[in-house]
Amino acid sequence: MAKRDYYEVLGVAKGASADEIKKGFRTKAKELHPDRNKDNPNAEAQFKEANEAYEVLKDADKKAAYDRYGHAAFEGGMGGGGRPGGGFGGGQGDFGSAFSDVFDDLFGDFMGQRGGGGGRRAARGADLRYNLRVTLEDAFSGLQKSINVPTSVQCESCSGSGAEGGAEPTTCPTCSGMGKVRAQQGFFTVERTCPTCSGMGQIVKNPCKTCRGAGRTEKERSLSVNIPAGVETGTRIRLAGEGEAGMRGGPSGDLYIFIDVAEHELFDRDGPNLFCRVPVSMSTAALGGNIEVPTIDGGRGRVQIPAGSQSGRQMRLRGKGMPPLRGGGVGDMIIELAVETPVNLTSRQKELLKEFEDLSSENNPESKNFFSSVKSFWDSMKS
Repeated sequence: MAKRDYYEVLGVAKGASADEIKKGFRTKAKELHPDRNKDNPNAEAQFKEANEAYEVLKDADKKAAYDRYGHAAFEGGMGGGGRPGGGFGGGQGDFGSAFSDVFDDLFGDFMGQRGGGGGRRAARGADLRYNLRVTLEDAFSGLQKSINVPTSVQCESCSGSGAEGGAEPTTCPTCSGMGKVRAQQGFFTVERTCPTCSGMGQIVKNPCKTCRGAGRTEKERSLSVNIPAGVETGTRIRLAGEGEAGMRGGPSGDLYIFIDVAEHELFDRDGPNLFCRVPVSMSTAALGGNIEVPTIDGGRGRVQIPAGSQSGRQMRLRGKGMPPLRGGGVGDMIIELAVETPVNLTSRQKELLKEFEDLSSENNPESKNFFSSVKSFWDSMKS
């Protein structure tokens, strides 16, 4: 009987990507799993057919040969593949290889590591996350900060062994120290974590009374953390070995410090640059003048306001922004003017402003252009 097209077998289109091919095989493998097809005598043959198709299409060289020559690419030595006789070994292929490629994420630890030896005698501790909020000033200058971290530490009573008096654990009788047990599942053998030792490969006959056999206890530790200058929200600092202690003497995990820079009342940050919105009076904006602005280092900067400045105008103080965290130059400070309209005017101030308004109709070019455009718009609507 003629072989079916490999793409058709996996339910994918010709020219499918590697991810699409893998997804197609994963779907077929789940459909044809023996536990789901006990009444289907053809399930095993269909699975092998899908496996054969996946073995070819997952390999770039084999896929290219198949796309060009079809099944003939693996008959009679065409293409110089990886088996004696020149073919690619289309047949049933490496069943275990294809299976492990996609079944790990479907059935957890059913298959485990092929040919693996020995259980996990000491499990690594978990990594920890600590969220640290700092001020913008701290982010500018950097600081050394002490933090308290609740975590698991090695049990002092048993020195991390989990056994009373520090005695050595014994080999698990169920898995003989492998940490896994095997069982027949349809037409293949699967491996599961040993239920007796939970994959450790060892058991504690006389558990430590302090840690109850875990080899670690809960404790709050005080750590000193160096926060470098230039950190931003989202910056991650790794402290190796400062996470949870490992089970039964295993290595400790890591501690990750995630930085959150608090908002500032004067400055807004955009990468290395700082923005500061500065209000100026109408007279200063119209006549020009000098103003003093604060800088993030606690100093003062003097800025020259050109005559006729409008709201939104920006000026730059070079080198007054944030320092670099990973190379690059120091950022700048951007001053944005906000021309302020006076309020609560006296009668005399109102008179002066009215007089000024009457004398300055030709000195407002933006208003003149706008109202000229408005007049043209209305005239065009009438016509």
